[in-house]
Amino acid sequence: MSRRFGSVRARATLGAVLVVAVALLAAGAAVLLSLRSQLLDQADAQAERAARAVAAQLSVGTAYDRLSSLDDDDRPVRVVDAAGRQVAASEDLERISGTPAAEADDDLDPGEIEEEARFDDGSATVDGDTAGYRFAALRVQDPVEGPLTVYAGAPLSVERGAVRTALTVMLIGFPLLLAVVAAVTWLVTRRALRPVEGIRREMAAITASADLGRRVPEPDTHDEVARLARTTNETLAALETSVERQRRFVADASHELRSPIASLRTQLEVGAAHPGLLDVAGAVEDTVRLQRLAADLLLLARLDAGEEPAGGRVDLAALACEEAAGRPAVTVEAAGGAAAAVAGSRGQLRRVLANLLDNAQRHARTEVAVSVRRSGDRVVVEVADDGDGVPEADRERIFERFVRLDDARGRDDGGAGLGLAIARDVAARHGGTLTVGETPAGGARFELRLPAVTAEGVLRA
Repeated sequence: MSRRFGSVRARATLGAVLVVAVALLAAGAAVLLSLRSQLLDQADAQAERAARAVAAQLSVGTAYDRLSSLDDDDRPVRVVDAAGRQVAASEDLERISGTPAAEADDDLDPGEIEEEARFDDGSATVDGDTAGYRFAALRVQDPVEGPLTVYAGAPLSVERGAVRTALTVMLIGFPLLLAVVAAVTWLVTRRALRPVEGIRREMAAITASADLGRRVPEPDTHDEVARLARTTNETLAALETSVERQRRFVADASHELRSPIASLRTQLEVGAAHPGLLDVAGAVEDTVRLQRLAADLLLLARLDAGEEPAGGRVDLAALACEEAAGRPAVTVEAAGGAAAAVAGSRGQLRRVLANLLDNAQRHARTEVAVSVRRSGDRVVVEVADDGDGVPEADRERIFERFVRLDDARGRDDGGAGLGLAIARDVAARHGGTLTVGETPAGGARFELRLPAVTAEGVLRA
């Protein structure tokens, strides 16, 4: 039972019923008060008309036994003098209680009737029957008898009956209406949440089967549930891509590590059996290559884990000159200082420049040109070679991990295919981009764009 009432459908139904119940109570109270007020106004008008009819006769000196308005059994009338003694009353009127209090009577001229009547609830006993009445009190100056007060009542049975009827209708109708609201809300939310249950079941099946190729059903609507399903499928697609990428990464890394490890093991085994045949230089070379590959894999792992680069200030022009120093046939054209300053990790940015220069030197025929310049709010580093260039169809593929366009090249010559992937990932982590184009001579031109910094901080586009 607790599970059922903990559901969204149950909470939505309960919330709707509570809101409607509060609204109905407020509306019912307003209706009853308005109905009672209107009926009281009608009773006041009836009582005042009866009182003014008697007062009009008294104002012209009509004798008490000739007052015609005293014959109405539905509107009891009583007339009292200044001393409070009853001088006239309706036939069969036995008792009146709850009439408005009397006021001073020295401000009326002979024959004058009070302008404003006073009202109050009371009761009257007529011919043995006691009932509730709305009484009006009106003063009149009788030219013969002096000041008199006329009390006339209008029955409240209609008002009380109407209020009781309205209250009965509400007590019966409101629960029925709340039951209808609960049923409709339950059915509507059930229909609206049915796709959510389908999404939940499919997600549970995906979790149980570990099949990230499956997708949740998308309802043919344009509401929040449809957007949830689409977002869930997008998340599953991204997760599938990430897992597949991770699997390929592990497989490729294992494959790349196997070659230098096997070569190193072979050389060491030969050296152990025949010390004179040990290729020390080859062993050192394989060890260095293995070390570089391990460092690249570690850096990629840190980048995939979302490691944020350090926030230091780096002069790309000076860094490019340092990295180009000692490399043959590499020229640098740069304007240093604040114009080439960026924020980030000096070590990671040095790795980007080193990878770009290594790649350019492997493919250049004679020379590699490096330029560093400021372009708006960006610092642009270009590394161009005079080699064969990169085919347009492969200009994005070369940034994938373990991709080498020339499969015939030896692994020692071409590397593991991680340099450009690392360079792009580092550029993205620093808020920049890395793309490849073509030089006028047909070679490859890599362009690195990073946000520039001033003394105040990073410039944003």
